[in-house]
Amino acid sequence: MSNTFIFHNPRCSKSRRTLEILKGTGLDFEIRLYLEDPPDANELDNLLQLLEMEPRSLMRTDEDEYDINNLENQQDRNMLIQAMVSHPILIQRPIVVHNSKARIGRPPESVLEIL
Repeated sequence: MSNTFIFHNPRCSKSRRTLEILKGTGLDFEIRLYLEDPPDANELDNLLQLLEMEPRSLMRTDEDEYDINNLENQQDRNMLIQAMVSHPILIQRPIVVHNSKARIGRPPESVLEIL
């Protein structure tokens, strides 16, 4: 098992560009299609800790699921994490994890900071 992986959405241009950057490093890494294989609440909580972020900062607030689930005024951390578990489209992408460090690939080149 690799210690480097990317939470990837092939439909996202930033995610595709970040994947290309990873391929260019020569590192062995795993690709996790997080929309098909979403993280559970514990994984997401650990990921938030690695990113040093609160749940809302990791959320895509422009997605329909954000409004449908009335998340704008939700303050409960666990509820926000559960919303991302239930609706992984809400998770910002791409996310690269390497050696217990993580970065969101926005811009894609920002992942180079942890590689």
